[in-house]
Amino acid sequence: MKAKTNFLLSGILFALFIIFTLLVLNFDVQSIGPEGSFVGFAELNSFFRGAVGVNMLWYNITDWLGISAIFTAFDFALLGLFQFIRRKSLLKVDADIYILGGLYLLVIAAYVFFEINVINYRPVLMDGMLEASYPSSHVMMVCTVMGSAVLQFRSRIKRKKLLFTANSISLAVIIVTVFGRFLSGVHWTSDIIGALLLSGALLMLYHSCVSLINNKK
Repeated sequence: MKAKTNFLLSGILFALFIIFTLLVLNFDVQSIGPEGSFVGFAELNSFFRGAVGVNMLWYNITDWLGISAIFTAFDFALLGLFQFIRRKSLLKVDADIYILGGLYLLVIAAYVFFEINVINYRPVLMDGMLEASYPSSHVMMVCTVMGSAVLQFRSRIKRKKLLFTANSISLAVIIVTVFGRFLSGVHWTSDIIGALLLSGALLMLYHSCVSLINNKK
């Protein structure tokens, strides 16, 4: 029953992301971006764009935090490799590591999809060029990787102080990335919201799959 509820919540979050994306494509679409590019929720996005401006310091800070998330994902990949070498069988690698790998593949797939199917462009030119902006791939990646890391830590770290430290660092990376990316001004507000909805859906799907596997043990 709990597994069904988890998958239902995941489905609801995916549905909300799709609905929000359709709204970005169709609601209050105006040519407010660089080189006359169009973006939905124009009034909302224009308001926050004017209030925040552009801050490349925050852009650089969040870039480094993104690298830390990539290293976190790499560490879990190494954990899976270590288990394979030590246990001498792919079948003996923990199931949640495989599910985690699947989650990372979904993040990559989402990134590629929205790079090809551009919803809107950034509010600023990057190296003089328009770049796809929705959803914020940086926010999506950091929230998904570090959020799943928190779930992994809960099952793998037994020492309470170490667990608290690891979780606190992971959550801090998520919070600073979300607000930092917003304050950097390189994304529209709708880009951040879309990324939060998508990462929330992906995390809930991951949690649902892991819970289902654990319940069958």
